[in-house]
Amino acid sequence: MAEAERIVGTPDTPGAGTGPEQRDVHGTDGTDRADGAGRADAAADADAPAVRPRRRRVAVLFAVAAFAYALDLVSKLLVVAKLEHHRPIEIVGDWLKFEAIRNAGAAFGFGEAFTVIFTVIAAAVIVVIARLARKLYSLPWAIALGLLLGGALGNLTDRIFRSPGVFEGAVVDFIAPKHFAVFNLADSAIVCGGILIVLLSFRGLDPDGTVHKD
Repeated sequence: MAEAERIVGTPDTPGAGTGPEQRDVHGTDGTDRADGAGRADAAADADAPAVRPRRRRVAVLFAVAAFAYALDLVSKLLVVAKLEHHRPIEIVGDWLKFEAIRNAGAAFGFGEAFTVIFTVIAAAVIVVIARLARKLYSLPWAIALGLLLGGALGNLTDRIFRSPGVFEGAVVDFIAPKHFAVFNLADSAIVCGGILIVLLSFRGLDPDGTVHKD
């Protein structure tokens, strides 16, 4: 009988029903702590899988942007130091040469009278890409936006720091194919990123990873 009372717990037994097992589960106000903690853990577990892929995609975006920007910056430093005011270097005969020029216009030499406007556009592109990164879950979009960001930063650096002045600087171009405009690696990154975005849009893939069909 004593054993039965110990297991069941009676009102006459001090502390009955308040052992460590129940104190861990129930609060003093009768609420179920374990249930609340379980719901919180479940919510955290549900959010974690969504946050981690976005962070990885954003990391890819900035890694691609940093790589494209570094290549463009180093190439321009070498061109200014070794090629400017020198004869062009023939890479593939007359079909491809390295020839240093200063371009006050947009990519491929267009619009030289609107240097400040192109500077503002480049800055706006960087802001838009930064905002898109908050909902980025697609790896191809991360690569495309990274190329755009790296290219925009590369040319914007020239606009700000090169002569003739801040926001009016001339971009260093040096890749000169035959019968084509002279451009640089930043221009190449922008064009490749833009082409990739067009292809992704045709496939119906959005930056958030969803696929839609028109």
